[in-house]
Amino acid sequence: MKLLDGKEVSAKLKEDIKREAAELTATLGRKPHLVAILVGNDGGSETYVASKMRNCEQVGFDSTNLHYEEDITEEALLAKIAEINQDENIDGLIVQLPLPKHIDPEKVTEAIDYKKDVDGFHPINLGRMQRNLPCFIPATPYGILLMLDHYGIDTAGKKAVVVGRSNIVGSPMSILLARNSQPGNCTVTLTHSRTKNLQEEVLQADIVVAAIGKKNFVTGDMVKEGAIVIDVGINRETSTETKSGFKLYGDVDFEAVAPKASWITPVPGGVGLMTIIGLLKNTLEAAKGTVYSK
Repeated sequence: MKLLDGKEVSAKLKEDIKREAAELTATLGRKPHLVAILVGNDGGSETYVASKMRNCEQVGFDSTNLHYEEDITEEALLAKIAEINQDENIDGLIVQLPLPKHIDPEKVTEAIDYKKDVDGFHPINLGRMQRNLPCFIPATPYGILLMLDHYGIDTAGKKAVVVGRSNIVGSPMSILLARNSQPGNCTVTLTHSRTKNLQEEVLQADIVVAAIGKKNFVTGDMVKEGAIVIDVGINRETSTETKSGFKLYGDVDFEAVAPKASWITPVPGGVGLMTIIGLLKNTLEAAKGTVYSK
């Protein structure tokens, strides 16, 4: 068993991004700029946004965190997004999910200019991704592809099973693994909570991507010997064992699955760090105008 080590890969790729950002800053006369909008006071969301802002600083980006109270109206939030869309000095915009119940996340996603949609959630980016056209790929699947590429893992011809069908991870991951590219060229099965004989489906997989949002959902008896296991899950539970007061668990029972796997991502220290890299690379490309012309 070998670790797909997000710490190692993200550190290497951040150095590459930092170098490119410095070159671009010298040419543009300004740094790449990412804006994150956070609504409410969800502890997990605040932590994620703070991490994104910190990583921007580390690679030489400008970043702005716009934090609004939970009672901001949908109209006011959409107006702010429209304002940011028009600002030529802002390259990327993300709105941290989840949003309060009175705000429609689909409206918010579609309101973001797809040329600044560095989370890769806009229907135009998702549609272009499905057609294998230049686009911003959703950050988590993008990070997974970058990790597989870093370790030189040949995916062609392999059977991949994705557990979970969210628009953020599962569905785009299934499309990307099936595309005629490297990593890609897999035969992909997309499974979910209503899949019959789920264990049998996952047991056939050369590559398992677990993104169902349930602690230790993929168990040792669901994975065949030699499988590549990618754990997207980040499940927080309160804990007296850690200084932070909580502990993170993946969607994979690491202790039971790792001995059977050829490669496996840890939690923490795996896909979560690569999601940040996907976001940073998308922001850099937005600033460069290489995906969509400025």
